[in-house]
Amino acid sequence: MAVTFSGHVSAGLGPEEIGDEEIAAVTAVLKSKNLFRFFKSREESYVARLEDLFAEKAGAAHVLAVNSGTSALISGLVGIGVSQGDEVLVPAYTYIATAAAVLALGAFPVVVEIDGSLTMDPVDAERKITPRTKAIVPVHMRGVPCNMEAIVDLARRRRLKVLEDCAQANGGSYRGTALGLLGDAGAYSFQHFKIITSGEGGLLVTNRKEIHDRAAIYHDSAYTFWMEKNIEGELSDPEEIARWKQACFLGENYRQSEVHGAIGYEQLKKRDAILARTRAIKKKLRAACEALPGITPEATHDAEGDCGISLALFTESEERTKEVATILKAEGIRCGTRFSRHVPDRHLFYHWDYIMEKRTLHRNGFPWTGGARPCQMEYSKEMCPQTLDWMSRGIFFSIGHLMSDRYLDEVCRGIEKVGKALS
Repeated sequence: MAVTFSGHVSAGLGPEEIGDEEIAAVTAVLKSKNLFRFFKSREESYVARLEDLFAEKAGAAHVLAVNSGTSALISGLVGIGVSQGDEVLVPAYTYIATAAAVLALGAFPVVVEIDGSLTMDPVDAERKITPRTKAIVPVHMRGVPCNMEAIVDLARRRRLKVLEDCAQANGGSYRGTALGLLGDAGAYSFQHFKIITSGEGGLLVTNRKEIHDRAAIYHDSAYTFWMEKNIEGELSDPEEIARWKQACFLGENYRQSEVHGAIGYEQLKKRDAILARTRAIKKKLRAACEALPGITPEATHDAEGDCGISLALFTESEERTKEVATILKAEGIRCGTRFSRHVPDRHLFYHWDYIMEKRTLHRNGFPWTGGARPCQMEYSKEMCPQTLDWMSRGIFFSIGHLMSDRYLDEVCRGIEKVGKALS
């Protein structure tokens, strides 16, 4: 008998937890009639409280709240010193925003193969390094930690910076250290489809003050003004204030509003309980999948630090993958394949059209040809065959924390039934 879907099995995570706490926090902000994070103390600002709570949970020295995960990436790249003409290594499997953030600064994404964890392959990353390479952006896709030991070692040997993209891995860790703090900095997203959400929003984490300060200046075109005026009571030393006046450079407006900060602050309190459930579900689901013959589960670099929000399995061929996925779905088990040459998925380099074709809005061709250091990279849809092979052979399960024990048991029995049929 096929598994039924009578229960709520949404993978929505954070949005499903929005409740009275978030409503009360947003209401308090609106009643205050001050939606701006400055002109108040850190205790009065929800944005500052979000930063402080995240710092406490992650063990980070510095946290900067911004208005999106992309803004966090761009600010982080500025923080670690990426500039026009630089090359930055990004994985072939990540949302297009990772590569777009690099382009936003006039730098160029160098697309790197993934390995069996579906995260950046450190071996191919080293092959892609050139004299122009400035940084590596490993992405903890689907809540799965990258091989950070190998990536950090590579960066140190080749004198590169590391900005971790943690957009899909809020609450993940690697060997006991919060993701985002293994490299030089880490970028988080609070967009609607993430583990926890404020609708839009993001955070940058780092243990290095100079990275935080550069990112902070860039995230707010008037940031040094707030520091000069000592709005939050953070500066009292005249020499420190003078330093801020001299530190100013061109920035954007990526500030986070108090409304987003209020939602994010309350959501962050719920994150660990969400992940405790998803991790338990994934452990049981992965064990059940051992009954499927000829199946290889995703590689793991740190099972304990995995967020547990998804599971990937691989067969020996694209044809076999489609066959097994069809049989699983016939049993009512929600899963799917991910790569299609015809249906665009902006999480895969193959469908990054404006990058593959080097499109631009600038008359002089910037960033591709208009600067002093034009792009030397050539892009094509077949440039990462290893990645396409992994993605074409993958069967993917999304895991929601509201999945009941009864439903999970039904899924596991269904998988075992399919395993016997395939055997």
